[in-house]
Amino acid sequence: QVQLVESGGGLVQAGGSLKLSCAASGRTLSGYTMGWFRQAPGKERERVASITWSGGRTYYADSVKGRFTISGDTAKNRVYLQMNSLIPEDTAVYYCATGVSTYTYWGKGTLVTVSS
Repeated sequence: QVQLVESGGGLVQAGGSLKLSCAASGRTLSGYTMGWFRQAPGKERERVASITWSGGRTYYADSVKGRFTISGDTAKNRVYLQMNSLIPEDTAVYYCATGVSTYTYWGKGTLVTVSS
């Protein structure tokens, strides 16, 4: 079992920045992929970014490339999402998830609201 707890969400003006944090506990995450997802009201959940825990290989959705950066701290079992140049369309609940071949474990989410 893996427990994930997100933090760092909040209200920010367009153009601002936020840094989300996801704390993982329960087992070693070697071989896992850590992902950040988001779901806006009335929209499907989408993967925003992900990183492989062992190799550090990253993925970004086109909508956030150049603005968001995912990083991991293996010593602290944490993964971060630095979000810059935020736009109102980034408003959503952001979830941290992890797994090996699929995203098996999910956090409860943190709300990010970007005002125009």
